[in-house]
Amino acid sequence: MKKLLLFLILLFNLIKSALAQDTVKQERTNFHFQQTIITQYKPPFSAAYTGKNSLLPTAETQSSITTTLFSAARLWKGAEVHFDPELSGGAGLSQTLGVAGFPNGETFRVGGVQNKIYIARMFFKQSFEWGKEKDTIGDDADVLGGLRSKRYFFFAIGKYNMGDYFDQNNFSHDPRMQFMNWALMDNAAWDYPANTRGYVIGAYTELGQPTWTLRFALTMVVTQANASIWDAKIGKANTQTLEYEKRYAINDQKGTLRIMGFLNNGKFGNYDLAIAQNPKAPNVDSTQHYGRHKYGFGINTDQYLSKDFGVFAKASYNDGHTETWFFTEIDRSFTFGGVLKGTQWHRGDDDMGLAFIVNGLSAPHREYLADGGYGFLIGDGKLNYAPEMIAEFYYKLNVYQKKFFVTPDYQFILHPAYNQDRGPVNVIGIRAHVEF
Repeated sequence: MKKLLLFLILLFNLIKSALAQDTVKQERTNFHFQQTIITQYKPPFSAAYTGKNSLLPTAETQSSITTTLFSAARLWKGAEVHFDPELSGGAGLSQTLGVAGFPNGETFRVGGVQNKIYIARMFFKQSFEWGKEKDTIGDDADVLGGLRSKRYFFFAIGKYNMGDYFDQNNFSHDPRMQFMNWALMDNAAWDYPANTRGYVIGAYTELGQPTWTLRFALTMVVTQANASIWDAKIGKANTQTLEYEKRYAINDQKGTLRIMGFLNNGKFGNYDLAIAQNPKAPNVDSTQHYGRHKYGFGINTDQYLSKDFGVFAKASYNDGHTETWFFTEIDRSFTFGGVLKGTQWHRGDDDMGLAFIVNGLSAPHREYLADGGYGFLIGDGKLNYAPEMIAEFYYKLNVYQKKFFVTPDYQFILHPAYNQDRGPVNVIGIRAHVEF
């Protein structure tokens, strides 16, 4: 295994050096690779009852895998094309059901466990720059290295992940390298546009200045919640997302504040109407109609307190009247935590992270589940409501040259799917990640 890993790293380095220019200039092409395997185990837990979308109360072990090839090429001045095929397989605990803040951010909400190959990203990007101040951009996955002005504008169109651009965070964003829980990937109440594998088709624009960035995206919407078919009625089914990012320093330590708002439009179901139509067994899908909306906002900040320690916090809200369509069934969320590098124990490339999550539901969403309704992710048949609370701790161990990492992880889940009659749940996991 180690010899194979060394061979692949050497091969990719040879390809990159053969095709790329000096990164201080403008890199013409690049290739990157990642593979992430996560295995999680939960012991049995107490449950007064179990519904069709519940986390199973029995002991369980599940594994997931994603493998991605990132490729990018510069076409002409400011123009780039990106193409990322991806393979994924495996499953989350209980078929990725029964917890709103699900513990494995690499698990997609699909029924099959077979490995499948698909196009993750395929987009065109055109940049325009002005001003003399420059930043050196390092070579990375989907990032061509070189010099870029601190004042720029670019647009991209095609297929991508909203998390590639929006709601970034230095300490809590990437389940392949940081915290694994869904509610720590992004602002959890942001029902961000995506198909069932997490990608979207749309247009994205970004205006960058030395201390701030403004972003906007207009995207398509899938025809059904957690689906893969895109709705061709773009005038009625679309999303708009806007984010302002401000960068600053406190006592020479970098910090960032991001404020985001979103509006989703489409053929959504309404919780109140579903309850009115069938109070004993409401079905929100039966009330779907064009002209429905979901709106919300998120605040996201990170702050270094020293070169080896940083903290973060996120708070988000959506109106919660229409059904969850894309991400997960969370209408209010607050998360906070910190990450410490292992410099003090002579492991400077290791990270140790601790975070806490509180998730909540709107009143209509809560009543819908209590009356026996089901969403696409949660539903125990009835509900004794309480906020879902989660703690996660991980230790990321640099095994080989910052290219191969192993991460033990523990998550404690109180009131899974907002239900006081179930849990608590303990999830023990381990992640292996390689990138080059």
